[in-house]
Parts: sequence; C-alpha cells; structure tokens
Amino acid sequence: MAGIVVSAQQPGGLEQIGDLLALAIGLLIVIIILAYSIRVVREYERVVVFRLGRIIGAKGPGIVIVIPIIDRVVMVDLRIHTVDVPRQRIITRDNVEVSVDAVVYYRVQDPIKAVTTVRNYHLAVTMLAQTVLRDIIGKSELDDLLTRRDEINKELQKILDELTDPWGIKVTAVTLKEVVLPEGLVRAMARQAEAERWRRAKIIEAEGERQAAKILAEAAEIYEQHPAALRLRELSTLLEVAKEKNLIVFYPLTAGFEGVASLTALAEARKRSGESR
Repeated sequence: MAGIVVSAQQPGGLEQIGDLLALAIGLLIVIIILAYSIRVVREYERVVVFRLGRIIGAKGPGIVIVIPIIDRVVMVDLRIHTVDVPRQRIITRDNVEVSVDAVVYYRVQDPIKAVTTVRNYHLAVTMLAQTVLRDIIGKSELDDLLTRRDEINKELQKILDELTDPWGIKVTAVTLKEVVLPEGLVRAMARQAEAERWRRAKIIEAEGERQAAKILAEAAEIYEQHPAALRLRELSTLLEVAKEKNLIVFYPLTAGFEGVASLTALAEARKRSGESR
C-alpha cells in the first residue's frame, strides 16, 4: 500500500521541480537580457546607437536602454585627448635640418560625426598632425622657428582645427615641445652670439669715448672764453695732488699779481688740507 502511495505522488513532485527549473531559466534569461539592454553612461561619455545598421542618435549620460542583437552601440569619450606627435626630421625653408616634436590636444565635439565619418579618429588626428607639422616647419625659416613659436603653434592649431571639423573633432591647442638643432649649427650659433656681444661692447665703449670727447670739447670752449675758470681748475688739480704725502710739486710761478695770487691760493689750499688731516 505504501508503494502505491509513493507512485501516485511522484508525478506531481516532478512537475514542481520542472516548474522551478523553468522559472530559474527564465529569470536567468531575463537577467542576461537586462545586462545587455541597460547601459550606464557616465557624464563625460556618449553612446552612439545603431539599430539594424541605422544610426538613431547619441544618448547619455545616465541609463540607456538598448535592444540586444538588434542594437549596436559605440562608446565615445568627450574628454580632452592628448596626441604625442613623434619627433620629425624636417628641412626648413633655409635648408637647415631640425628635429621637431609636438603635442596636440583635441576633444570630440560631435560623437555621431566622429563615429560615422572616420574609422579611427585618434589615429587620424595623429597622422594628420604629423603631416601638417612637416608642412608648416618646412615653410618656416630657422630664426622664425626659434623666435616665433607661439605664432607657429597658433597656425598649427588653426589648420588642424579646420581639417578635423568635418570629423566632429575640435583641436584646442598645439604645442611644439622641442626643437633639436645639429651640433655643428649649435656651435656656430654660439660663436655668432659671442661675436655679437663683443660687437655691442665695442660699440658701447666707442660711444662712451665719443660722449666724453664731446664734453671735453665743450669744456675747452668754456675755458677758452673764461681763463679764470681754467686757472681755478689748475688750482683744484694741484690741491688734489697736494693730498699725497712725501710728494713735492713744482709749479711755475707766473709774473705779476696773477702769479702771487695763484701762489697764495695754493698755500692756503695746502694749509687747509693739512688742518683737515
């Protein structure tokens, strides 16, 4: 009798187990579908959604619902990207070989254009930056390259921005990092700079002599017009000489009152000098 009861209850137990298994499988399928359907897009990102191959727009930030298998998404980062342009060996306009590297800063302005217009916009910006850098440096002279970096940076940024605008890319800045010159040219420029400093020093010295000669000529004219001023200058010079110890000064005595006055003035000057000591 017990065996008959068990056999009667066994089909119902199997049905419950089957229902639970089906429910578990259904929940698993729903979880998998939700995992592929729900996309969390951060503030600095956008999702470009393609439905059956057709673009339906850029979505985000926040939660974005997509249809598995039917929809395909491409994530685009809107932050500023940095491109390190490799060092390029370029011949300038005045036939000087230089090595130049640069840095390009850009950001995606239109995600749809960036995805649909160019296959790999980061690689495209890198290659384009190398080409434009070679063109601009090749048209510039060495002196301009060394002294007009800011203007060259702005020109590079302007050209790259115009060329990448159809891709939905905005080039914000371009900076030349380093300009490497040949060693022989560096030595020649050092000699040129040294010669230039010597030239300026000689010009300054000659200008000083010219100004001194001009002042002396003006003083000579004044002394010629005023002999008494010349005599006072002589006495002042003798006074300076008389300050030295163990020194005898022979001064020619002119005849007349003028000579006596000069001698008296000299004596008084020496007396004052001795009192001061």
